[in-house]
Amino acid sequence: MKDFDMRKTLLLLTTLALAGCNQAAPTAPEKPAATAAKAGEAPINTIDRSHAGEPGPAAVTWEMKGGTKQKLSDHQGMKMLVNLWATWCAPCIAEMPALDKLAGEVPVMVLPISEDMEGWQAVDKFWGKDKFKNIETGLDQPGSYAEAIKAKGLPVTILYDDEGKEIWRVSGTLDWGSAEVRKAITG
Repeated sequence: MKDFDMRKTLLLLTTLALAGCNQAAPTAPEKPAATAAKAGEAPINTIDRSHAGEPGPAAVTWEMKGGTKQKLSDHQGMKMLVNLWATWCAPCIAEMPALDKLAGEVPVMVLPISEDMEGWQAVDKFWGKDKFKNIETGLDQPGSYAEAIKAKGLPVTILYDDEGKEIWRVSGTLDWGSAEVRKAITG
């Protein structure tokens, strides 16, 4: 059973690596899905509200530094912006400083969760001590969160309301400093 889980995890992370991290630069927050993606595909680098109202993966846990396990219900009562990322994903790395800045300026918890297979060893090399002032990262091993939300690439960011229900998501990146995106987060 454990070998099956490892193969499943490797397949998921390989799929994420191949599908994401080669995406274009951020675009405006919303554009018609017909121009953003082929029929039946999620739009890239744009806000997608097609999952609005769906509950987040309540039973899925992630690990914070030090070993503490968390899940969405631990944060009930607050809006959360969950960002799935990895150290091998160039767009993920590029947007992390903007997410850190955003976290210090909006009344929403911004939580990056790493999908790195090498765990804290890989994350710590990038994250470093005192690199980010407003965010801490979690670790999703063995990729359960990414699997639960059916991520097809990285980064994927989901805004949840204070009850843990999805408001919107973006597959790819956004201009986290733009007035439109901030309005979409706080509005």
